[in-house]
Amino acid sequence: MEPDLFTAAAEERQEKDPSSSPLAVRMRPRTLDEVVGQQHLLKPGSPLRRLVGDGGGPAGQSSVILWGPPGTGKTTLAYVVSKATDKRFVELSAITAGVKEVRAVIEGARRATGGFGKETLLFLDEIHRFSKAQQDSLLPAVENRWVTLIAATTENPYFSVISPLLSRSLLLTLEPLTDDDLRGLLRRALTAERGLKDAVTLPEDTEEHLLRIAGGDARRALTALEAAAGSALDKGEPEITLQTLEETVDRAAVKYDRDGDQHYDVASALIKSIRGSDVDAALHYLARMIEAGEDPRFIARRLMISASEDIGLADPTALPTAVAAAQAVAMIGFPEAALTLSHATIALALAPKSNAATTAIGAAMEDVRKGHAGPVPMHLRDGHYKGAAKLGHAQGYVYPHDLPEGIAAQQYAPEELKDREYYTPTRHGAEARYADAVEWTRKHLGRGRS
Repeated sequence: MEPDLFTAAAEERQEKDPSSSPLAVRMRPRTLDEVVGQQHLLKPGSPLRRLVGDGGGPAGQSSVILWGPPGTGKTTLAYVVSKATDKRFVELSAITAGVKEVRAVIEGARRATGGFGKETLLFLDEIHRFSKAQQDSLLPAVENRWVTLIAATTENPYFSVISPLLSRSLLLTLEPLTDDDLRGLLRRALTAERGLKDAVTLPEDTEEHLLRIAGGDARRALTALEAAAGSALDKGEPEITLQTLEETVDRAAVKYDRDGDQHYDVASALIKSIRGSDVDAALHYLARMIEAGEDPRFIARRLMISASEDIGLADPTALPTAVAAAQAVAMIGFPEAALTLSHATIALALAPKSNAATTAIGAAMEDVRKGHAGPVPMHLRDGHYKGAAKLGHAQGYVYPHDLPEGIAAQQYAPEELKDREYYTPTRHGAEARYADAVEWTRKHLGRGRS
């Protein structure tokens, strides 16, 4: 038997005894119209709509790669497409499957197509875990359309999926679910016949904490709701209290309003703790933001700003560290992104500090705003086009690489600003060597206070 084949018998058992399945499975949408979020992919005429033949046209045959964070509906979309197109649905996970299992599915698909005229939809979860050779094994089936492949990945497919497979597939990007998306899903699960059937209610404060716990993950939200509902019913309580939810998920409610003052207060405290080199306080505020369900990309952006604003050249590795963290966060999402954000926060908090780069560009921009500019010196102007020499452009320019010390004592700034000094380096950390370099270069340029 093919691995993880969704058979008619299995579906029939679920329909007869839906309570035997987890709430997240029972609430799985059955049509595209029931899908929560991802409206950019569900518009009339969109690739997904065409794939299932919505709008009266024939169903499409393209294979699809779904890229997005966990819990955004990749598996659900694959299942809905299979139901809408009446295809055989086979699910494989790249964690446990190999080339042998892939070939078995492909061979089964060829037999089914030839014998029964029924096409196969292969859903391959976490395709980024497949090696190049394993992904190569999919190519003949995709190219010959023996299967319609829907592959899911949480990692950037341009790095994790081989080019031939990527070029033969539609790439659809899924967005994290919003609180409103999840709120609608939770309320539907509370009342739906295949859900909790109004067995309990969910007060507003409990709902808000449940949304924070979910962090944009529909599966996590429904799993926590089901566990908390079971706990409330065991106690004979008609509603899921905040205390019951906390006990169930073993997670204290964090007082944090992502849309209000505390959002900005906690973010400000994080940055000021990093600036003040208090690594423990910085980690505390980072933890509060993570536990409150803050968007990890927002945190990563703040860290990148901090790296230039408060550290600068005192530690030239700070900005590359923050940028690498932001890239990693975008690729992996929570919960693993917490490790990356911690890594970057600790590095920035313990780095030597300098705001010299911040004050330098601030002073330069202030001069420009005040109208202190003036024409570019003639010898610095572009001299590559015909007629430039007649205008005197680039005449007298000294090429620094032709000189023994690699520096040419000529005027670079406009006349009005020729003696202006914007950058005042500290001697903190690695910036000490930049301070020496500034002193040396200004001396050899024959200008300024140095």
